[in-house]
Amino acid sequence: MQDTMLMVADLMKLSALTAPKALGQDFVKTRVVSGAGLEVLAAAMERYGREKGAVNFDRDAENVRQSDALLLLALVDAKPAGLDCGACGYGRCEDLKQKAGPEFLGPLCAWRVMDLGIALGSAVKTAGILNADNRIMYRPGVAAKKAGMMEGDIIVGIPISAASKNIYFDRPVKR
Repeated sequence: MQDTMLMVADLMKLSALTAPKALGQDFVKTRVVSGAGLEVLAAAMERYGREKGAVNFDRDAENVRQSDALLLLALVDAKPAGLDCGACGYGRCEDLKQKAGPEFLGPLCAWRVMDLGIALGSAVKTAGILNADNRIMYRPGVAAKKAGMMEGDIIVGIPISAASKNIYFDRPVKR
């Protein structure tokens, strides 16, 4: 089954990479994490959650441990689209200056963030068509960036699993 799930992750990667991008410019990068890499990522998630006092990093880390693979998607060096649309909060693209936030860079061009969203949607669509349980998760992306597993302005993870019950739902929520 592991080979099958790695194939699913690779097909999700293909879907993300071929998803439409604004102006045909691609700033979306991917990485498949599997095997021992899942434990490394899960441990980084737990560590980050403890250090920052952030809730549910431990819960999501357990999901990552239980997963067969995980696809990371990132915007890397995402330049503004040059449309001067103001959706980022600035009237001109040249005024948008990124700075490091606590977890990711920002502000980001809204069109580039939409590119990432479309890529995420394309990847989970592929997982769904192939009947692989999945969930878009913010926390694995934070930990992957902090642990140096992937570079990116913003990173999001999609763990996948093949089990008789979807492990990514009906999870306890900590308050």
